[in-house]
Amino acid sequence: MDFVKSLTVAASGLRAQIGRMRIISENLANADSVASTPGGDPYRRRIVTFSSELDHSLGVNVVKLGRVETDNSDFLVKHEPGNPAADANGDVKYPNVNTLVEMTDLRDAQRSYEANLNVISSTRKMLQKTIDILKS
Repeated sequence: MDFVKSLTVAASGLRAQIGRMRIISENLANADSVASTPGGDPYRRRIVTFSSELDHSLGVNVVKLGRVETDNSDFLVKHEPGNPAADANGDVKYPNVNTLVEMTDLRDAQRSYEANLNVISSTRKMLQKTIDILKS
């Protein structure tokens, strides 16, 4: 039964990191976007939260993708009077997305994903060894 628990916990980690990578990818895709109307607000960075939830059938805590929140930090403002998204002063707001931070977060999510994948692979190998021992 402990094998099933470790597989369940690792699989929940995989799902959570996939969701995190999806949100980070959306942030990166919109890093240079501007508002569709003059003086409007552009894309606002989104942040993933995680929560711990008890799996009642196995009695273990698993990780779940929590609420996706918006980052309320200030937009980057550039003076570009010729831009269609410029306000009356000629200023254009750009998203509050820092590509360096997003790439760092993406790398962290990738490493967490790989760690969970290694747990699943190791558990699978232990299960196979157990089966081999029981056969002999």
